[in-house]
Amino acid sequence: MKKVPITSKTILYPMPAVLVGAMVEGRPNFMTVAWCGIASHEPPAISLALQRSRYTLKGILEERAFSVNIPSSRLVKEVDFCGLYSGKETDKSKVFRIFYGKNSKVPMVEDCPVNLECSLMTKIELGSHILIVGMVEEVLVDEDCLVDGKIDPFKVDPIIYATQVRQYLRLGPPLARAFKVGKELKRVVEEQTP
Repeated sequence: MKKVPITSKTILYPMPAVLVGAMVEGRPNFMTVAWCGIASHEPPAISLALQRSRYTLKGILEERAFSVNIPSSRLVKEVDFCGLYSGKETDKSKVFRIFYGKNSKVPMVEDCPVNLECSLMTKIELGSHILIVGMVEEVLVDEDCLVDGKIDPFKVDPIIYATQVRQYLRLGPPLARAFKVGKELKRVVEEQTP
């Protein structure tokens, strides 16, 4: 199949749609973020790419702490709402039941099945965005989303954002067992090696 070049863009799938929480001017605020990822296993760290103008960024930098809340698909309206409106003009804390973990300055969304309480490790200026890296201080999970002490992603039912088509999606059926299905190719590769 022929490859067709398109304008250089930051296209990566899947992208999670998470709610990032921070105290801003003494009030809990939440924003929707799709540019979120794992930064490090040890220490456990997560990254967020945020535009400088974001109201929540102000709170993250002032308090040096924030939360990453993983919403289930049933919160799709609330997630979209938090991406449409700025906390400068709209008190988005009224949309959620809020709780606090170890740090009383880190608001988290009770209705989200997974919550990560983070402290700010560093920020990196990257042109249009600032990359925030936070150390995960605590992970809180709804009990019914655990199977044998591990998070079951299908029970979490996270929201996935598809940027090019501007739609929210969800996880589909499993494709194969990780760290196993690829072993089937070893014999084929070995047979082709002189």
